[in-house]
Amino acid sequence: MNNIKMIVQKHDDGYIAYPLGVQGIVIGEGESYEEAFKDAESALHFHLETFGKEVLGNV
Repeated sequence: MNNIKMIVQKHDDGYIAYPLGVQGIVIGEGESYEEAFKDAESALHFHLETFGKEVLGNV
């Protein structure tokens, strides 16, 4: 898989994470940075299995 940049943001009620440059919506959440990152990573793998690597575009 290509290197994909992941954004992780802290909010009052936890963290959210999402990859950049992926077609569609892929979001992870968690109480910690690591939980949100792992959740988004898992969601990205599922997204790729479902829709194929074409969703990566030029990433």
